[in-house]
Order: sequence, then C-alpha cells, then structure tokens
Amino acid sequence: MRLIDENDQQIGIVEIADAISRAAAAGLDLVEVAPQARPPVCRIMNYGKWKYAQRKKERKSRTRRHETEMKQIRIRTPKISEHDLKIKVDHAREFLTRGDRVQFTLRFRGRELAHIEEGEKVLTHIKQGLSEVSRVEQDFRREGRRVTMLLVPSGKKSAAKAAAKPAAAPKRATAAKPADAAQPASATAAPDATPTTPPAESPPVPNPPASS
Repeated sequence: MRLIDENDQQIGIVEIADAISRAAAAGLDLVEVAPQARPPVCRIMNYGKWKYAQRKKERKSRTRRHETEMKQIRIRTPKISEHDLKIKVDHAREFLTRGDRVQFTLRFRGRELAHIEEGEKVLTHIKQGLSEVSRVEQDFRREGRRVTMLLVPSGKKSAAKAAAKPAAAPKRATAAKPADAAQPASATAAPDATPTTPPAESPPVPNPPASS
C-alpha cells in the first residue's frame, strides 16, 4: 500500500503492518482514501476530526443553497392598500438583502382582468421601491389571471455597508465635544475670581478725634 503520513508527506509503498504501527505510534487512525488505486492509498489522520470538518462543510453548503432560494410573494388584487403593499415590499427587501430571489405574483379577480395596467402599476411601484437592492431578472409576464415579476439581488449590499461606515465617525467626534468644552469653562472662571480680591495698598480710614 502507498502511505501518506499525518504531515501529508509521501512515505511510499509500505507493508500494512508497518502502516498500522506508524499510525498507532502517532496516536492516529489509518484511513484508506483511494481504494481504487493500485496500490491502494492510505493516510494517517485523525478520522474523527476529519469527519467533523466534513459535516461543517456540508452545513455551510446547505446554508449557501438556502441563501439562493426563491421566495414567493403573492398579491391577491391590484387594489391592495398602501399599508399592505408596504409590508410586502419590506418582506421582499429583507429576502433580497439576505441573498434570496423574489417572485411577485399578482392575481386578478373578475372584472379586474380588464384592467391589466392597474396591476402593472402596482408591480412598477414595487420595482422602483426595491431598485436599491434588486434588479429585474424577469419583467411583467402574464399567465392567465395573474402577472408575475422576478427580482434578484443587485449585489449592492456590501457597497451600502461600506458607505454607511464613515457615518459612525462623526458620532464619536460629537461625543468628545462636551469633554473638550469643559476646559474653556474652567479657564474663564479664573479671571472672574481676581477682581474679588481687595486692593493690597488701600490706605486705612482715620479715626475721628476724641472730644474733650
């Protein structure tokens, strides 16, 4: 078998007993990593630590897949109130800044279908409200009694964070001003104290002459 030690050094072709004794001496495991090779390749490693690293990679991979998932936001009527529309736009902004794609689906009921332009106005309003964090991947598309629109993250999230960081500096500067302003206050208090001292050379007041 071909052996790789715990430091990723190629030991070469050794006997199985020799490989087992090397792994035992290092307090590690002997793992066959390429059974199809000729001769097979084995590595001396901490198998438990390797399995933990593999599970951690799988969790990260699942997290990345979750970040690119597509969210559905449904609007039941083009006559949606401004308050309800704002709630849906806020949800969409949260999804987009997290990295999700968002598909809006606007449904028409009854005679509303005769006024498709009203639904397009609603979607245009949404598109403009989310323009800072998204771009349009699929614009208005009619499918029977509904119109859909797909938005994807614009990639401006990191730029917005970078632009927001310099704003923190003035806060620290203004917080230091009251402490700096205390110095002039104490300096101006000293000159005011000097006039209160009586003159050192004022002549004494003479006593009136005694009457005989």
